[in-house]
Amino acid sequence: MALSPELLAILACPQCKEPVEPTPDQAWLLCRRCHLRYEVRDDIPIMLVDEARPLED
Repeated sequence: MALSPELLAILACPQCKEPVEPTPDQAWLLCRRCHLRYEVRDDIPIMLVDEARPLED
């Protein structure tokens, strides 16, 4: 099951408060400003800065 458009419209990076964007497979949410990615586990975004990983270029 994919993340709903309504959920994606309200999600923001917890560090900078900018909108996040999903990867094509929706396994991660990307924050371009902070260069972080947040994992999506079982269709639940894990929006914790401590669990974020650096954005791979």
